[in-house]
Amino acid sequence: MATDLWFEDMHRSAGELVARGAQLAGGLRRLGVQQGDVVAVLLRNDPAYADVVNACRTAGCYYCPINWHFTAEEVRFLLADSGAKVLLVQSDLLPAMHDAVPAGMTVLSVGGSAGGAIEYEGWLAQQPAYDGPRVAPRGHMAYTSGTTGRPKGVVRAAVPLDQLEAQQARARSLVRQAYGLEPGCRALMSAPLYHSAPSSFIQNALQMAERLVITPRFDAEQVLALIEQHRIDVIYLVPIMYVRLLKLAPEVRAKYDVSSLRFVASTGSPCAPEVKRAMLDWFGPIIYETYASSEAGMITVATPADAAARPGTAGKPVDDAQLRILDEDGRECAPGEVGLVYVRQPAYPDFSYRNNDAARSAIDRGGLVTLGDMGYVDADGYLFICDRASDMVISGGVNIYPAEIEHELVRYPGVADCVVFGVPDDEYGERLLGLVQPMPGAEIREADVIDWLRQRLSGFKVPRSIVIEPQLPRDETGKLAKRRLRDRYWEGRQRRV
Repeated sequence: MATDLWFEDMHRSAGELVARGAQLAGGLRRLGVQQGDVVAVLLRNDPAYADVVNACRTAGCYYCPINWHFTAEEVRFLLADSGAKVLLVQSDLLPAMHDAVPAGMTVLSVGGSAGGAIEYEGWLAQQPAYDGPRVAPRGHMAYTSGTTGRPKGVVRAAVPLDQLEAQQARARSLVRQAYGLEPGCRALMSAPLYHSAPSSFIQNALQMAERLVITPRFDAEQVLALIEQHRIDVIYLVPIMYVRLLKLAPEVRAKYDVSSLRFVASTGSPCAPEVKRAMLDWFGPIIYETYASSEAGMITVATPADAAARPGTAGKPVDDAQLRILDEDGRECAPGEVGLVYVRQPAYPDFSYRNNDAARSAIDRGGLVTLGDMGYVDADGYLFICDRASDMVISGGVNIYPAEIEHELVRYPGVADCVVFGVPDDEYGERLLGLVQPMPGAEIREADVIDWLRQRLSGFKVPRSIVIEPQLPRDETGKLAKRRLRDRYWEGRQRRV
């Protein structure tokens, strides 16, 4: 299915998208990018993402989307660890990132010339279409972190060409149930494309949709206007977007016809039952929630009927997905008993972490993997996620790893110990809170600490508040009692995640 792309006032036809993707694939080949190589992408939401997706399918290379909010040091690590041969970067972002680019890396500047990089549009127009052999298509190589906070690239194995048709049929079934994407649909994406799920969504939409609309950023009223203008029937939203849509005045909501919608896909963070109920009352029974990860893919789907009958559920396994709840000794838990969530989605080829096979082995048990989530299944096989064995915080759909923040915070002069965790937030789901224990005699001010962290971390990783505690509690092993501290803020909450 050929897809038209709309971005603000720009429209590219399906034929143009196909041609641009083929030219980029050919150009990357001329730059020495071979099958299985990596192209880094440091872009805001931009039509160039469609070029990259299509080129990687054609040339069999991976693209590594990088959060454009990252600091130069964070970008430096990802560029080096990914082994990327080419970087596509927004021209206005390049000056701050110039020193992070490894020597010898080809840089293509999107949106104008900058810093000696090759101007993308002019370069692309001169490239011949890819004429190499047919290769297994690749997609994004997302970076995620474990409890140590060190980013790890998720590299999915290539599908052998003789198995490709069968694998793609399984994947189409999965994305139809989890994303609502099917041939001829009209899809809207307003979430950041450097995130794993939005990246996956547009990869599939570019294969199946009649029309794909991408916005530079999420704006609640603009989203409603675009649904009406383009008669959108499939949209990707996360819970923080629900909250902002619900905050629109009733008269603003009433201005727009959203009756074309038939499927709202949501992944990335759990949705509070009361927020989902409000959205179902407004949009109707069309909101679906998926339990997924970069590593495992989409495992469960909670339908609107599931949300009504079992508030808070993440749904049941989709197609051939495998789900088991195991205790610390690897024994299967009884229905209702909380344990570690282990999963596998056979619709995807297996994965490893780039340059870190040991980390991949560490989360595997009998071919199933865990990302540290704690949960249970009820007697009917519905999954409920109730906590996280790792301390990852999901704020507004963004994964944040406290260990990285704690590593910086403990370096602040006068800090004896510290802990960072997520606490409830009505808009973001969770927000970061830091607790600091000063050294004897040290005076520490919250504003100074926050300002210090902002110089070392991306803004979204800086806690909104820092509490000074004379003495942080420890458990019987001597470790900081993070769970006990965190539980103070989550008392009375149905979901502790």
